Amino acid sequence: MNIIIDENMPVAECLFSPFGHLTRLPGRQIQADQLAEADALLVRSVTRVDERLLSQAPRLKFVGSATIGTDHVDQALLAQRGIAFANAPGCNKISVGEYVISALLVLAERHQLHLAGMTLGVIGAGNTGTAVAERARALGMQVCLCDPPLADAGDPREFVPYEVALCSDVVSFHVPLTHEGPYATWHLLDEAALAVLDGEQILINACRGDVWDNRALLARQLSPDPLRLVMDVWEHEPALLTELVPHTELATPHIAGYSLEGKVRGTYQVYEAFCAWQGLAVSQAFTPLLPPPAFGQLAVQQAPDQDLLKRLIHLVYDVRRDDALFRHGFAEPADFDRLRKHYPERREWSSLRLTAQAGCEQLAALGFTLAAHP
Repeated sequence: MNIIIDENMPVAECLFSPFGHLTRLPGRQIQADQLAEADALLVRSVTRVDERLLSQAPRLKFVGSATIGTDHVDQALLAQRGIAFANAPGCNKISVGEYVISALLVLAERHQLHLAGMTLGVIGAGNTGTAVAERARALGMQVCLCDPPLADAGDPREFVPYEVALCSDVVSFHVPLTHEGPYATWHLLDEAALAVLDGEQILINACRGDVWDNRALLARQLSPDPLRLVMDVWEHEPALLTELVPHTELATPHIAGYSLEGKVRGTYQVYEAFCAWQGLAVSQAFTPLLPPPAFGQLAVQQAPDQDLLKRLIHLVYDVRRDDALFRHGFAEPADFDRLRKHYPERREWSSLRLTAQAGCEQLAALGFTLAAHP
């Protein structure tokens, strides 16, 4: 079996080499002629799996995407050709949730904000939006969920309309990119939506770049009342609107979900689906695929307040590192993928085991691992 794999999928050799010959390729540069002998194709979000790419792939029988989103894959085409498809729902929800909280703690320090009691509007309450909401509630924030598709489908949680969520102190977007239908999300944040916001609000986009109208957003940022922006995703990646970058509080190259655990989890979920497709039992376990973290265990000697939580969280992951790398390392579209390809290792908070005198429930709710107190 010949398997083509995005070179940015970690532990792929360990998981897929028993099934056949592996060929690693840069995801954005995979070409149709490279799939002529391929039986399986494993990608991330930068590879558009469409008619053009599959025009010379007569043997292809399986496509896997180690991502939550699927807008880069023409699933109707795959179904028409009898090609099995699997993605990795929820694989990086923890990573994105931690990215958002890390960013909020940076802005809270920068603007002297007390997050407890502030309102957070979560646009899109699926796996990722829920992970953000859970961690925000652990900080004492008041969360408003907005997700019309889930509300209409009977989800029992309480939801608010989009217009209400947009009035929150912080608004964080976690929707898939869709262009048609009653729930279309393309340019969900457009000129009209931007017009009702005030400059004290914080807006975060860690889902898909085209959900925000970047041109309209730049016009707002050039006005006398700019917003506080945290942007991990951009329209037209990798050829983004570079003029917008200096007008953000934090800017990163689509890496919110790039924790080591999140990336390995994405590969692993595709591996599980691949085994099921082959009719085989899963023979590899997830945990042994992860290396030991740099920081293994820490004792917390006092009840955690916002400052202590910020220091704990940023010990594991400080988003300012990625913001600095992006601002100083991005000059042209090729740099966007280079920054992603050579992204420094980042661990999730669960990699740090804590012994705590107080605040154990809050620390656990944030996602830290609690060790037995000596």
